[in-house]
Amino acid sequence: MTFLAIYLFVGLIAGFIAGLLGVGGGLILVPVLSWIYAHQGFPAEYNIHMALGTSLATIVLTSLSSLRAHHGHGAVRWSIVRRIAPGIVLGTLAGAIAAAWLPDFGLRVFFTVFLFYAATQMLFGLAPAARSRGLNNGSADVSLPRNSVFKPRAHRQLPGWPGMTLAGSVIGLVSSWVGIGGGTLSVPFMTWCNVRFQEAIGTSAAIGFPIAVSGAIGYAVSGQATAGLPEWSLGFVYLPALAAIAAMSMLSAPWGARMTHRLPVAKLKRIFAGLLYILAVRMAYSLY
Repeated sequence: MTFLAIYLFVGLIAGFIAGLLGVGGGLILVPVLSWIYAHQGFPAEYNIHMALGTSLATIVLTSLSSLRAHHGHGAVRWSIVRRIAPGIVLGTLAGAIAAAWLPDFGLRVFFTVFLFYAATQMLFGLAPAARSRGLNNGSADVSLPRNSVFKPRAHRQLPGWPGMTLAGSVIGLVSSWVGIGGGTLSVPFMTWCNVRFQEAIGTSAAIGFPIAVSGAIGYAVSGQATAGLPEWSLGFVYLPALAAIAAMSMLSAPWGARMTHRLPVAKLKRIFAGLLYILAVRMAYSLY
């Protein structure tokens, strides 16, 4: 019951942060779940695998509400989704299935490096970012920062089918190894190709769904042959954590989205970046 209460609390916080800042909860869920699983006595060599699988499974449910909201505001470019989805599914499935053969240490190193990248991106705006609040409902003024060195050239466009498939495969592969819906990668990619930032955010929400479904299926299948996993596990997906976290995050995400218009989100993003740095350092320390 103690761990169930922790899962409920984690889901509440992850959903609120996702709604407030427009970022996936996986960056928080994976290190926290890995820590909780260790204290529950789960097999140490598979803690990170189960954290990744469970994180992606929760995104299956939470991404639907985000997708519905962005679609309602006309911010989803479905033509992009159709073109990038095959690569997304291929890369995510391949990464999730391959993860069963990857050592715990290697996945932890990869996730730690990605945490430092995500924190730096959020803190210094390495990807084109909105200058005002309200990213979640697509109503913000989302022009690029003035004099941004990352401002895309006017002639740059999205690539053709081969390029979109390759981009989707890379986004899916990386997402499967860090347990996120891909927005940290797909939004910079689309804005770099001159997709309007509002539409990049909305389209990223739609892309997150096939990433989550493919990743959850991949981790559930790849963990089936693994001995010693805890009871109530579906491969590398721990069902009690999935149910508790998904239920609470779906409740708290809309609350976070509403608070976007009332709180200083720019300052909160810097605070969240600091939290990601702390988690990254904590993960790095655990490697020794």
